[in-house]
Amino acid sequence: MKVVLFCGGFGTRLREYSDTIPKSMVSIGPRPIIWHLMKYYAHYGHTEFILCLGYRGDLIKEYFLNYDECVSNDFTLSDGGKTVHVHHRDIDDWKITFAETGLHSNLGQRLLAAEKYVGTDDVFLANYSDGLTDLSLPAYLEHFRSHDKVASFLCVRPAHSFHVVSLGNGGDVLDLRDATESDLWINGGFFAFKHRIFEYIKDGEELVCEPFQRLIRDNELVAYQYTGFWACMDTFKDKQRFEDMTSRGDTPWQVWKSGATNTAAYGGLRAVPSHELRVPRGGRGA
Repeated sequence: MKVVLFCGGFGTRLREYSDTIPKSMVSIGPRPIIWHLMKYYAHYGHTEFILCLGYRGDLIKEYFLNYDECVSNDFTLSDGGKTVHVHHRDIDDWKITFAETGLHSNLGQRLLAAEKYVGTDDVFLANYSDGLTDLSLPAYLEHFRSHDKVASFLCVRPAHSFHVVSLGNGGDVLDLRDATESDLWINGGFFAFKHRIFEYIKDGEELVCEPFQRLIRDNELVAYQYTGFWACMDTFKDKQRFEDMTSRGDTPWQVWKSGATNTAAYGGLRAVPSHELRVPRGGRGA
């Protein structure tokens, strides 16, 4: 199954890095976040990627054109450095299409630009490329197939703690509670689409604005609520959290190391009918 990755955004809330490199190339340990995401999909057998490029797409191309397996794999050096034997390899079975989708394009337009590379596939995956999870992908896809909708997205709790305020007339505070106690769920940026999704997107439209509202109207959108690990890299604080977790060896998103299998259970999930969905407008990045 093909995987469309949106990696052309500017990452304006991660200025410490995104002034010089695209957000998807910000590193976690020795590898960029997009590599971690691609490894996640590859673990479950999805190794054909379509990268929707925009801002500094040249750096993403250069990274993979000059990919060094030794950075993340054990290797043996011999003959005074003339011979290098890599004991494991990451991307030998990956097929990556690099698609220039516009410097200022939004997610909807990047997806439309990638349609020719999706081809006639009935179902494909898509991702914002700035979030990681330990979600069982086979369980998610089975849920998508069983509900027979045009589109599905991962629905998660916000990773950050903040207070939700309910206001009355004149600004009177009616309620103030921690977000973890509320019924707040957000779009986690992991998508499964039927090819019919392209019928719902018009020129100039953002993916989760008008197209998703049409899907809701037609009862063709379902969400998959997940309470396991999920986190995204929006800010420098997020980047530091990922680095801290990596230094402790606490990397739940690295399912290729944890031994996660294709038979993982659905725990903590339920389908959300279209009429109950409140879809955030816009995305974290393009």
